[in-house]
Amino acid sequence: MPTEPDDDELDLIRRSGVVLRVGKLSLSAGTGSYRVKASMARVARALDVDRHEAHVTLTEITTTSHRGRSFRTEVAEVRSLGVNTDRLAELERMAQRLEARGKVTIEDVTAEVDRIAAKPPLYPVVLNALWAALACAAFAFLNNAGPIEIIGAFLGAGVGQGLRRVLLHRGLNQFGVTMLAAALSSVVYLWFVQLLHWAGLTGGVHEAGYVAAALFLVPGFPLVTGALDLAKLDFSAGVARLTWALMIFVSAAFAVWGVSIIVGLSPDPPRAMAMGLPVLMALRVLASAVGVLGFALMFNSPWRMATVAALVAMIPNTLRIAAVTLANWPPQAAAAVAACLIGLLAAWIAPRMNVPRITVTVPAVTIMVPGVPAYRAVYYISNGDTMQALGYGVSAALIVTALAVGLAIARMLTDREWGFEH
Repeated sequence: MPTEPDDDELDLIRRSGVVLRVGKLSLSAGTGSYRVKASMARVARALDVDRHEAHVTLTEITTTSHRGRSFRTEVAEVRSLGVNTDRLAELERMAQRLEARGKVTIEDVTAEVDRIAAKPPLYPVVLNALWAALACAAFAFLNNAGPIEIIGAFLGAGVGQGLRRVLLHRGLNQFGVTMLAAALSSVVYLWFVQLLHWAGLTGGVHEAGYVAAALFLVPGFPLVTGALDLAKLDFSAGVARLTWALMIFVSAAFAVWGVSIIVGLSPDPPRAMAMGLPVLMALRVLASAVGVLGFALMFNSPWRMATVAALVAMIPNTLRIAAVTLANWPPQAAAAVAACLIGLLAAWIAPRMNVPRITVTVPAVTIMVPGVPAYRAVYYISNGDTMQALGYGVSAALIVTALAVGLAIARMLTDREWGFEH
């Protein structure tokens, strides 16, 4: 006959449930599995749980909490996936407060978790769309776009991200929303260029920059966190996260390809603007800062956190571009060095700001994710040009891998948990 749990077992059930809620909030905010496990372990210690073990994948958490002779195993599923760096920072600060206080009550932790879960996004739809527009405009400039392409990318990305934000918050399928947002961004860009042409304000060909309008859909956050999961030997989470990121990207890329086929466009690189090297370098520094700031704010970072990410990234990203264009470095080598430098800077500044390092490093390297070559790879493979597709695809994959390697090296140099296996 089954027996009713005694008071100690009921107490463990409550404690385990609170710890699991913390994990679900962390996972739904977009962080890697290693960070989810660390957050749950810290809260479990504060709640006087003797031992806590967890297995985390992209959408599922399995935990076991031990206290005395009792243990509790629970399984939870997280279906709402996204990026919310403000929530990650709130959870980090909560864990620090709980550890500083020592043993805490279940009611204290529950109240904190309820507050964090109920906190709305920092920015409304219009501002969130504006941040995406700024990021894509800066991205376009860094990819040699001219003024018309930059303005078109700004308009297309703003409208596309606005639609994406509204539909995702209504619970629609992520892949379908991604395709709609990508198609709308490209169409808005092309409408803008065509209106200028009809008005006689431009006589050149500016359609080649339409890919930049959809770069806000490049899943930089899951690509980087998935690769870092692999670096921590967490293959179940890392492979799943990278697969999800690839599916998001392919959904966006095929939508952009569909628009290009309908209107007869090709994502050829735009011609670089003619300007002196000092001016170009200064503008690249500014564009790098604006791009990272836009991505960080789009990820729901507070202004202070987003500004730090922008300041950390602007010089390394500019040096990365210069190393490739002026010193003929391989793009992946330049990306690895730049990402490592960003990781080292973040390791120094993040603890002083009391924010998780990932909230600084990932937005900072997102500006380096090779979205344009990846889009071109999908375009050419869809058109049957295998050699072109292979060239762009391999280049994009190597650069993404190099970014993860650079961040992982910085982690190993500054964090004992990454430098040694326990």
